[in-house]
Amino acid sequence: FQMDTTPESYLDLFPLDAIVYLTPDSENVLEDISPDKVYVLGGLVDESIHKQLTLQRAREQSLQTARLPIREYMVKAPNSRNYYSEILAINQVFDILCTYYETRNWPVALKAGVSSGKGYVLREVAEQ
Repeated sequence: FQMDTTPESYLDLFPLDAIVYLTPDSENVLEDISPDKVYVLGGLVDESIHKQLTLQRAREQSLQTARLPIREYMVKAPNSRNYYSEILAINQVFDILCTYYETRNWPVALKAGVSSGKGYVLREVAEQ
């Protein structure tokens, strides 16, 4: 992975059809990572959760959206708080993407990046 920082907007740096805005509210599942695409991690620096806000932002900018395949590879694990969340910190999403890029294996990447505190476990772990 190459990472650069710039004060410029991604909208000014890349063609709109190359940008994929990652948001947990997307209906589209990220199945693979393409070197021809630019992935924007839709994040908020906020303690409260604003449902649909990152999806709304992407739609306003006419961007493709996708979500990590948490529902496809993970299941809700019983927990005392009955808490389940697919909303991850930016560093967790970045770690998942890096691990997936190296391994091309979503279960391995999700296991490495989705903490148990989110209430999800890999599907095969739950079936054992």
